[in-house]
Amino acid sequence: MRHLFVGPLAASLLATAAAAATPMDLSMIDRAVADFTGAEIGQPGGAKLPVDRRLRLASCQTPLDLQWFGRDQRSVQIACPSAGWRIYVAVDNGGGGAMHGAPAYGETLVHRGEAVSIQVRGGGFTLTRQGSAMEDGAQGEWIKVRATGERTETLRAMVIRPGQVGIELP
Repeated sequence: MRHLFVGPLAASLLATAAAAATPMDLSMIDRAVADFTGAEIGQPGGAKLPVDRRLRLASCQTPLDLQWFGRDQRSVQIACPSAGWRIYVAVDNGGGGAMHGAPAYGETLVHRGEAVSIQVRGGGFTLTRQGSAMEDGAQGEWIKVRATGERTETLRAMVIRPGQVGIELP
């Protein structure tokens, strides 16, 4: 009777070891950064370059933790708490210097009906979802947004940059 359980147990252990040895799919990190920033690789506001394909990161068994890094939001920090790694991706801020291309005070960055990336951040996690703006808004203003697929409920989110709004949870 004991011999019947040894085969499935050994197969399960081998499958777990194989999954742990599988490297992280770097295109998933590229996609996560694009979703987080609201812009594709090479576009203003998006990653300057794809993640270096020479990296061999352990596969992440938990959701990736993405957050802005640096005072001027010039990089995105991507971390995998379960695998213990952290990398940084440079972001194209659209110009040469920190002041170049900066919006004027009160300038509308998000327009009603525009597609936006909605970022919800809390202790140790960041969720990003696409949606649409229900109002115009300048940087730092709170506007109504509606997540894609939701028809009745609107959320209040702060305008972060063109095409991106956010909600900070305690």
